[in-house]
Amino acid sequence: MKFKNIFRKRRLWRYIITVFGTIIFVSFALVLPWRWFAPPTTSFIIQGQLHYKSPIHQRWVPLSKISRTIPIAVVAAEDQMFPIHHGFDFKSISKSFEENRRYRRGASTISQQLAKNLYLWPSRSPIRKALEVYFTVMIEFTWPKHRILEVYLNVVEFGPRVYGVDAASRLFFGKPPSRITSEEAALLAAVLPNPKRMSVVHPSQYVLRRASEIEVAVNSLGGPGYLYRM
Repeated sequence: MKFKNIFRKRRLWRYIITVFGTIIFVSFALVLPWRWFAPPTTSFIIQGQLHYKSPIHQRWVPLSKISRTIPIAVVAAEDQMFPIHHGFDFKSISKSFEENRRYRRGASTISQQLAKNLYLWPSRSPIRKALEVYFTVMIEFTWPKHRILEVYLNVVEFGPRVYGVDAASRLFFGKPPSRITSEEAALLAAVLPNPKRMSVVHPSQYVLRRASEIEVAVNSLGGPGYLYRM
């Protein structure tokens, strides 16, 4: 009986190790390749294709061909601690609803948003949030910061059926992302909280005000040079 119990425990531990090993292997297979290669699609783009049932506008462009005004505008709008945190901005999480802040930003970091865009679905369920945390850790562990920002800028939605800065720049401003001005970059960043309801082409007073606040935030961070610490 004693040997049977030992044998069962060993089988249980082998099973546990196999399961966890498989999870880790699959996770690396899903995350690691995009450190070097452009993701062929994302979960959000697939969901957009199913929802709109019409062509999606998206084309990959390297970070070197994106105007420096765009990354800093997005960081200023979405995640000002991006260069120095490790996936989670705990200070912003605890203070995201703090009153009397002139410029507010969400508690989710760019890394978290990228994890959600690449692999998950728009939901606030505990399971989805747990998976977001898991994939955020994986991305931060395996990718450098500049790669996280590059992939995010290429897959995030800027308007209905418009994903990535190349498509957004050409459709909204009629030029490549390398020629986007600071004002245009602020407009692009201003609609990110809800690109289905906010418009770059026909900005509301709220979007215009938010864009102005983003420009102020960019200047307070020190401009594009702020991202050199990545």
